Amino acid sequence: MERRRDEGVKDVAIVRVEQIYPWPRKTLLRHLTNYRNAEVVWCQEEPANMGSWMFVSPRLDYLVGKAGGKATRPVYAGRRESASTATGSAKVHANEQKTIIEQALFAKLKDIPQPFLPPNP
Repeated sequence: MERRRDEGVKDVAIVRVEQIYPWPRKTLLRHLTNYRNAEVVWCQEEPANMGSWMFVSPRLDYLVGKAGGKATRPVYAGRRESASTATGSAKVHANEQKTIIEQALFAKLKDIPQPFLPPNP
């Protein structure tokens, strides 16, 4: 949110999901319906196989389809899969963090490398 403000980005809405269980289906569907022309990006700091992405992916995928908007699938912006929660290097961590924010705010979705995604239902 800080980077969005500092860069004057006006075409990105941020919806924070503070609790994933119980899954906030109605609230998220309402937001997705309000932004039908938007792409949907799930952004997290943890590696794809450690944070919420593996739990959220099929649920968010379903809601994106149900909202009937421009987006056909959510896109993941975050660290790649990893056996470790952290790189062990503050410099590498800072670069990864910068990349995540760049992907979430500025990248073309087709240019964001994706972790494994289950088939679209």
